[in-house]
This record gives sequence, structure tokens and C-alpha cells, in this order.
Amino acid sequence: MAKAVVTIRIMPTSTEIDLEKLKVKIAHEVREFAGEGDTRVTIEPIAFGLSCINYIFVMEESLGSPDILADKILKITGVESAEVTDVRRAIG
Repeated sequence: MAKAVVTIRIMPTSTEIDLEKLKVKIAHEVREFAGEGDTRVTIEPIAFGLSCINYIFVMEESLGSPDILADKILKITGVESAEVTDVRRAIG
């Protein structure tokens, strides 16, 4: 089965949220959903001191929609929104 590269954009509830701690909680959910695979995490400034987390990971297409994972991330305390912004088939 093919692999997909997925990007989820996570917005915190406020500027006071510790993004480093939030990244750890998100990583746990990603590993639980997709297993131990390649990941990349970036923090992107948005406006007025607010930043978002872009979490990029590789998953097996057979796992289905990554929206299931976004819904789990949304339940983490301190998360305002979690949106799948990109899904691409991996080549190689």
C-alpha cells in the first residue's frame, strides 16, 4: 500500500499556551494513529504573538482519512483548531 504525507495545522487557544508542551501531546496522538514514522514540526507565526503548529507526518494510506487524527488533536487541552491542510501521496 502507498504512503501519504499529511500536514495538520494546529491553532492554540491563546498566546499563553506552551507550544513545546503541546507538540509533545500532539506527537503522542500522531504516533498512536500513524505509528513511528518520519515527522517534521514547524511553528509558524500568525499575528499578534499567536503562532500555529504545522505537524507533517507520513502514514499508510490504508489507515484512511487523517481527519480522524485531527479530531483527536482537537480534544487536547489548549487546542483551538486542528485542520488537515495537505495530503499527498509519497513517491519513492
